[in-house]
Amino acid sequence: MAELRPTILLVEDEPEIRRFLRTSLGSEGFRVVESATGRRGSIDAATHKPDVAIVDLGLPDMDGIAVISNIRSWSPMPIIVLSARVLERGKIEAFEAGADDYVTKPFGIGELVARIRVALRHAVRLRNGERVLLLDDASIDLEKRRVLRGGAEIRLTPIEFRLVAVLARHAGRVVTHRQLLREVWGPTHENDTHYLRIYVKQLRDKLESDPANPRHFVTELGVGYRLELAE
Repeated sequence: MAELRPTILLVEDEPEIRRFLRTSLGSEGFRVVESATGRRGSIDAATHKPDVAIVDLGLPDMDGIAVISNIRSWSPMPIIVLSARVLERGKIEAFEAGADDYVTKPFGIGELVARIRVALRHAVRLRNGERVLLLDDASIDLEKRRVLRGGAEIRLTPIEFRLVAVLARHAGRVVTHRQLLREVWGPTHENDTHYLRIYVKQLRDKLESDPANPRHFVTELGVGYRLELAE
């Protein structure tokens, strides 16, 4: 069964760079969503829920710093700046706005891909440093995006996987409905709690030994959900 392809959001106004990265990143196994303006990039970040955002700072309609701040206000997704600005002040502003990494133009595709892979590893690493979740007879490899139960491969949808990843980052702690909705579906869905009921039920059906009495995807009534890992 094919693994899910990580999605990269590319917020870049230069068509030649977008074309180059679309081809290069595509050949490395990534799915690329392209945005030519800051406004479009902010919308696409909420719509596509990418695994990593690459943001140029010199956009035609707004500064990339504003795009970074907008995304960071609702999502912890890794953000890599790709910019011709080399002055230290610009880098500091980007990091203060919430960027995780900074690559200057001109750049090598090998370096950029390496930084993307590092960002993906950091994004899925659990608090205890592990990247594989153990749920009784099920295991979820967050980095390889592979799920096994009783030795058989189980398919999670992209939304189900994002929901597991968010819960995993806070394993053992309650994550509120609003936080889950913002990080998985985007800031326009903060009140759509029925989404959570549907998808948590689907995860329980696929991954819990007894879905009617879940041990791992635990409901905190009126507050949110908590992921409990196997002892």
